[in-house]
Amino acid sequence: MTASNVHISTHPCLRAKLSQLRSKHSNARETKALIHEVALIIAVEALAAELTSVNSGTAETRLAAEYTTESVHPPVALVPVLRSGLGMLDALQTLLPDPVPVHHLGLYREPTTLQPVEYYNNLPYHRPSSASAQPDIAILLDPIIATGGTSVAAIQTLLEWGVKKVVVIAVLGSESGLERASKEGGAEGQVEIWVGGCDKEVTDKGMIRPGMGDVGDRLFLTIGK
Repeated sequence: MTASNVHISTHPCLRAKLSQLRSKHSNARETKALIHEVALIIAVEALAAELTSVNSGTAETRLAAEYTTESVHPPVALVPVLRSGLGMLDALQTLLPDPVPVHHLGLYREPTTLQPVEYYNNLPYHRPSSASAQPDIAILLDPIIATGGTSVAAIQTLLEWGVKKVVVIAVLGSESGLERASKEGGAEGQVEIWVGGCDKEVTDKGMIRPGMGDVGDRLFLTIGK
């Protein structure tokens, strides 16, 4: 990958877990656990780069000693893409020090054209009561970036919603899909993509090869629907 805003993890533990996740023998429970663990590692790497710590006040320890408290900045919202993005949500909520808004986007690929179709969107389009209620960064959670069409559609929706930046966290992408998604956004640094691994091939059915199959079907046992 040549795009400067695509970051492919080289973490040894992630690489090993990704190879386990690819296996056809991993069941739904194992798939759920591995998606969570891989997402957590990627999120640690992504948020270390995308967030900063700021002083947020003072408090006392149990020894009555005063210390300076810290929080993270800027404000974020989590946006899992239904269904499979739900498998990554708990990892991000575990990592972030405070609760943050969670919004959902429902997108599926039309089987013939492979074009994304939005069927659900619960982004709040009303004006927040305060400026601090509007997140600066939307963290988009989608395990697979194959053709890139779904990611592009979701990124466009989030930028139109009004966030300053979209951070995409994915488990696996294809070279062409990552390249396509990386070109979204009008300003440099407006879109950053953090991904666990990259495969070269996409089949004519829009599946990454060797890939790991349909993550949503694997998580929710709807194979053959």
